[in-house]
Amino acid sequence: MATPPDPPLIERFPALRQFPRASLGRFPSPVTPADVLAPGVWLKREDLNAEPLGGNKVRALEFLLGDVGVGDTVVTVGAAGSTHALATVVYARRLGARVHCFRWRQEMNPAAQRVAARTSEETGASQLSRTVVGAYARAFVARLRGAHWVPAGGSSPMGVLGQVNAGLELAGQIEAGSLPRPDRVVVPLGTGGTVAGLALGFAIANLPTEIVAVRVVPRVVANARHVRALVSRTVRLIERAAGVGVPRPDARGVRVVHDFYGGAYGRATKEGDRVAADCLEQTGIVVDPTYGAKALAAAVTLAKQRGGTTLFWLSFDGRWLAR
Repeated sequence: MATPPDPPLIERFPALRQFPRASLGRFPSPVTPADVLAPGVWLKREDLNAEPLGGNKVRALEFLLGDVGVGDTVVTVGAAGSTHALATVVYARRLGARVHCFRWRQEMNPAAQRVAARTSEETGASQLSRTVVGAYARAFVARLRGAHWVPAGGSSPMGVLGQVNAGLELAGQIEAGSLPRPDRVVVPLGTGGTVAGLALGFAIANLPTEIVAVRVVPRVVANARHVRALVSRTVRLIERAAGVGVPRPDARGVRVVHDFYGGAYGRATKEGDRVAADCLEQTGIVVDPTYGAKALAAAVTLAKQRGGTTLFWLSFDGRWLAR
């Protein structure tokens, strides 16, 4: 594929051009008001950032699949209904690679079942293990055989670069007057790459906005310490490549919220189902129960309680679920 134009991150740090990058997405993704959900709510439409499948994972995969070509083999892992797993399969195949996607069982909702089925259709095999350990063991064997590794959730420093760019992109949209500066940005917290990248991007852009990270996976995976570690590792990556210092985000700029989790990854909640149904009725936008509905429920609650401007980061592309 042709080399895409430089995004804001590389405009600021031209030395990052040394990292191969695949042209997968269409950026910037749009922002749109959604006052019909609650006063002051806006949406960052990451679901519209690529075809045939949008979502936040596209940004990480541009860097993680940057050096993948025809005939290569890519391996990744994730839960049965992982949107990261699906996106990796779709875009690695688009680049001409073979894909092994080793997954483990989870509690399933209808959307997760659709994601799982599509992932299996794309790979031609279920590749489902009984345990997380089993999936990682099979992936390790594939890596020993020379497969290109894409970590779970795309949450490595290289993948986080794509999310740093998303933070800088939003800062540019605010500066251009496309939306008011949000008092808070509400985003699902899974493996942490999106939250870490946004926090670092906001710090680089000097954008004083709180990130509310709504946990959607077990606490052992999704926690503030893990996010801070990802930020630190990504800062070191940029500084080594660019030879300049990078601003660090204030630890108080990210607040992890656990109240909307629902007890299990993939387990739908009544509050999430209610707000997702309202969103579909009022805007026509599909919000999935695994990630988006829980975070959107938090966004609507905060908007009603605290006022101001609340930006919900719509990370999952649910358009194909409605077809």
